[in-house]
Amino acid sequence: MPSPRVSRFFDQVDQAEFAFCRMINSSLRFRPVTMLFQVVSRLGDGWLWYALILSLPLMYPDEGLAIALLMTGAGLTCTLTYKCLKRTLVRERPFISFPVIHCGTPPLDRYSFPSGHTLHAVCFTTVLALTPPALALVVLPFTLAVAASRVVLGLHYPSDVLAGALVGGVMGVVWVALGAGPLPAWFGTVAAG
Repeated sequence: MPSPRVSRFFDQVDQAEFAFCRMINSSLRFRPVTMLFQVVSRLGDGWLWYALILSLPLMYPDEGLAIALLMTGAGLTCTLTYKCLKRTLVRERPFISFPVIHCGTPPLDRYSFPSGHTLHAVCFTTVLALTPPALALVVLPFTLAVAASRVVLGLHYPSDVLAGALVGGVMGVVWVALGAGPLPAWFGTVAAG
């Protein structure tokens, strides 16, 4: 159970973000938008990332396994982190707090803060940006679509998505720094200078 102070804070933020959430969520009245973001959300459940992790050793024979292992470790850490934060902070999802916001797809868990989908997507994209940057450019549009899907589908507030992106980005950088092996040569130059 969160502290009363945390609950009050989230109540205020929820009210401040409500109008924006409702406006974005209203796009669900267009069936193609709903279908697109449902597919993106489903792939963001992990399916696309699992497929990518499994294919990395084939795409990059020299460093692909190391990158796949980095992404696996980072993904597990992301899961533990967002589950712990959600259980501690207990922020209700927009469609629960505001019944006029429609739920476009069933959530994987109860609480909203932070967005686990966004956290994972940004973490994985960050790992890729610091290892084979060309692949990061390929997955970046998907990562942005995952982040947008969370608000469009009524599952998250924009601040949930932002927090997920920040935590995921930091975790991606930390995991690459810890793994140091597959870092590209240019990363050492950037970090040193």
